[in-house]
Amino acid sequence: MKSTFSTPRRQFASDNNSGICPEAWDALAEANQGHARGYGDDAWTDRAADLIREVFETHCEVFFVFNGTAANSLALASLCQSYHSILCHEIAHVETDECGAPEFFSNGTKVLLLSGENGKINPAEIQRMVNRRTDIHYPKPRAVSVTQATEVGTVYAISELKAIWSKCKSLGLKLHMDGARFANAVASLGVKPREITWEAGVDVLCFGGTKNGTHVGDAVVFFNRELADEFDYRCKQAGQLASKMRFLAAPWVGMLQNGAWLRHAAHANEIAELLHAEIKDLPEVKILFPRQANSVFAELPSHVINGLRERGWMFYTFIGKGGCRFMCSWDTTAEDVNAFVRDMKQLLAEEPPQTDEVDPRFYGRK
Repeated sequence: MKSTFSTPRRQFASDNNSGICPEAWDALAEANQGHARGYGDDAWTDRAADLIREVFETHCEVFFVFNGTAANSLALASLCQSYHSILCHEIAHVETDECGAPEFFSNGTKVLLLSGENGKINPAEIQRMVNRRTDIHYPKPRAVSVTQATEVGTVYAISELKAIWSKCKSLGLKLHMDGARFANAVASLGVKPREITWEAGVDVLCFGGTKNGTHVGDAVVFFNRELADEFDYRCKQAGQLASKMRFLAAPWVGMLQNGAWLRHAAHANEIAELLHAEIKDLPEVKILFPRQANSVFAELPSHVINGLRERGWMFYTFIGKGGCRFMCSWDTTAEDVNAFVRDMKQLLAEEPPQTDEVDPRFYGRK
């Protein structure tokens, strides 16, 4: 009997839509043999944490939680008191897509927004926000959060991160990194993970696994180990301590032990570059941001967007009238890109209808 639970065609809506990669799946199956102690007191969790320390070439404290929202929110809460504030880019995920979770888990720490081109914080904005007010009536800035790769698919270079760190250090601020697509950033830059984390002043990283090929679970990595004090209690209180923790940790072992995490990220980036190359010169297509990670952002005519949807393609539109995000995953293929571009070209060649509005059902992003 043919399954009706999944969509046969791979899509460009989100790297969350992809399945579990073989390395993570195999590790899950192996971890499913026999019994193991619960709540993280098992060999799989120990091994996963040690592999993360090997990847970053430093001793760090590692905690596994169910998802990125929990990772970001709990990590930021550990940096702040309720009367503090968190500085982030105005389109950062912690601001636009986490339903106030950072404020909730920190008992009210305020999020203050910074500007900067291509989704990246301008260090001068940090100084401006800190100097904006210094009286007791204003939430005192305590932490800066950067997103690597950013919400528009760009990547902070080492020099850019160090400039932010320098500003944070001079102002007494902690530095948090939302790394939901951290693997894609490492693959894009071709650097050692340490170079864009603790060597660039990052105190705590939320290392994303789900978008890279695991089924569930992100890692909170404290390079500043003092900040991890009692973080295990924070996870428990927030409902993030998995009773069968090995099933969050085992996929990380499968991903990290032979470098699959970086290979999959590099593949997703390469497929995004193929898509970018295929559409960047098409008439009426405007590329909105530099292609640096595993996504392509482009502005398309409304009738093309609607036509692609009618042909079964899924993608998000959330930037202006015709801004689209096309996200590539670890399992996206060149054939997927070719089929998508073929349909796009056919629709671009057609006469647009008199009513040319994007179907409102498809706004939003994840």
